[in-house]
Amino acid sequence: MSSTKALESTATPDAETRLDHAPASDHPELRLWLRLFTCSTLVETTIRRRLRAEFGETLPRFDLLAQLAKVPGGLTLSELSKRMMVSNGNLTALVERLVEASWIERQTSATDRRVQVARLTAAGRTAFRRMAAAHERWIVEMVGGLTPDETEQLMGLLAKWKASARRAFEGEIAA
Repeated sequence: MSSTKALESTATPDAETRLDHAPASDHPELRLWLRLFTCSTLVETTIRRRLRAEFGETLPRFDLLAQLAKVPGGLTLSELSKRMMVSNGNLTALVERLVEASWIERQTSATDRRVQVARLTAAGRTAFRRMAAAHERWIVEMVGGLTPDETEQLMGLLAKWKASARRAFEGEIAA
């Protein structure tokens, strides 16, 4: 038995794998959620590791640069916080480090002196483009096991699930 096979056979299965071996009638919704969560975690872990290894960067910093790359005129720190779904405190620390690296600049808003606007610098745009190209290659590699038709089918199914989840969430808020 190869060492890889030995590791696989002795490794403790995760919850998603254990449920995958359960009878099909046992909570298919839970099994689906755990499968999606496992895939998401594997992809995120790989992206984090590769960003650190190849660029010395973190995923939150990459995400912040990605948000700013979409809006050349910049975004207020409040807008960035909402888009990234992080607290203002966490965002402020990220912004400070990227300002120190000269990848973003922060200026006071022309219309409201209490508001700060962040935008990419030329150096930030260049660095982000390099990381974004690698990121795209990594995602293509990880999704490469699916055919184009399977990718489209999965996109459609996930859109349907997203709408269902949104309805459930909105139902909670209305109650």
